Amino acid sequence: MPAGRGLLIAETFGPTFQGEGPSTGRQALFVRLSRCNLHCPKCDTPETWDWARFKPSEVATRHSVEDLAAWVAACTVQRVIVSGGEPLLQQAELLRLLQLLPDRRVEIETNGTIVPLPELVDLVEAFNVSPKLAGFAALGDQPINGAVLRALEASGKARFKFVVSRVAELDEVASVAAEFALTDVWVMPEGTSSGAVIEGMRELADAVLARGWNLSTRLHVLIWENQRGR
Repeated sequence: MPAGRGLLIAETFGPTFQGEGPSTGRQALFVRLSRCNLHCPKCDTPETWDWARFKPSEVATRHSVEDLAAWVAACTVQRVIVSGGEPLLQQAELLRLLQLLPDRRVEIETNGTIVPLPELVDLVEAFNVSPKLAGFAALGDQPINGAVLRALEASGKARFKFVVSRVAELDEVASVAAEFALTDVWVMPEGTSSGAVIEGMRELADAVLARGWNLSTRLHVLIWENQRGR
């Protein structure tokens, strides 16, 4: 395998629990990649992209895929969550990393604006796709890419998780899901405190049930509030 440039990393941590979506509560290691192609004002990881508030040299380091694979191999936890930022901005090097982890169950968290390489699709268990609603996206961004959402749905490995702050936004979720024929829809309340997450789940639960969708908590927030690296 030819040498590459490595991956720009914001942080690695674990063992911990997957906090969101279908794998909630499962033990996992996290590899959080730096850089994003969106600029959401309410993003909970602004250090991966907001250079008005953070210096890139202070919040990101470049690691070889071999060193990252060795870190994963040193732990018995089988599930690896690759998050960001937007991981698919670095998918050529990410592919090299996953090729070194054939025995791990890998989930990639993506905003749904970049088509994954076919070779990458073959190596992952799931894509946790989080399209951004209008109320969450930044002016000037294009957070919904229909061709990409259709490609992810066609992969058979995507589940679509929408961050929602109020019940009225479920109409927008329904519109996106219907237009692009999304079959595995999850709704998660916005919030970086346990109180906000619980309140949001209570507000959304009945409406989400009525639409036949799934409801995600934010388990890590319920346990550790907004601590980094948990």
